[in-house]
Amino acid sequence: MDELKSRIRKDGTVINSEILKVDRFLNHQIDPQLMKAIGKAFAIHFQNAGITKVLTIESSGIAPALMTGLEMNVPVLFARKKKSLTINEDSLTTDVYSFTKKVHNTVLLEKDTIIKEDHVLIIDDFLANGEAALGLTRLVELAGAAVSGIGIVIEKSFQQGRGRLDRAGYAVYSLARIASLNDHHVQFLD
Repeated sequence: MDELKSRIRKDGTVINSEILKVDRFLNHQIDPQLMKAIGKAFAIHFQNAGITKVLTIESSGIAPALMTGLEMNVPVLFARKKKSLTINEDSLTTDVYSFTKKVHNTVLLEKDTIIKEDHVLIIDDFLANGEAALGLTRLVELAGAAVSGIGIVIEKSFQQGRGRLDRAGYAVYSLARIASLNDHHVQFLD
């Protein structure tokens, strides 16, 4: 997606060889027009996958997931990192390690929000080691539903996440694939 790559080049900040900061358009400050284009790109790619729900993890995945759900005309769910008083005790839970925050989170999803007939599209902002995406697949599978695809806004292809998802047999589509962040420079894979 050329528009996304252009924004990464223009407004992204390479912190080090593993971390790219995109808080000017994706996860602190959100560019709604770019999110709309991202949602449309995912909707077009997965249009024949029979998607019935879109799932993400709070919080940075919510904007692209919402726009994808809007384009596909399906509900959007997000797994919570903190339990609220309104969540049932028998929620679906799994452990997820955050690469950028270096912490483990137990993420949860209301049990009745996904049913076994659902075909779920997982959307996330970044793919590094695959922890968040794999955690979301576990929640979908705990519900007895099918993971029909995984959409990633920015993939760090030099890390192990893509390989882990490919080996697990998931259909992964990334809008921007980064080959390297060496020397404070973004180099795209394609």
